[in-house]
Amino acid sequence: MIGRRGWQFIVLTFLPLFLAACAQMPGSGDDVPSAPPPPKVDNAQPSGDEKTACRLEDIQSAVGMSLDDTSSDALARQSGAEQVRVLRPGEAATLDHRPERLNIHLNDNDVIEELSCG
Repeated sequence: MIGRRGWQFIVLTFLPLFLAACAQMPGSGDDVPSAPPPPKVDNAQPSGDEKTACRLEDIQSAVGMSLDDTSSDALARQSGAEQVRVLRPGEAATLDHRPERLNIHLNDNDVIEELSCG
């Protein structure tokens, strides 16, 4: 059996080896990979093949009118929107911005309060 002196010998012998293995070796830093560069943001205007925003000026007369299924489709066609989202009070909505989407904001009586793109 290993006595108290034996355990002390083993611990004192191998402890520095374990600590050395875990320690980071000092160096010039050239061998350490650096962080990748930040992404580049292009603020250029969308090209012709990208989706275009809906046109609100063509449908502003609908504000204050009641909404039904056929009128939401008609508003989408008139505005050139590719998608329509009807937003009622208290409903959750995503915050993603899609210029090709028509947002129809309604009040509690399904009357159009606001039209927006995004």
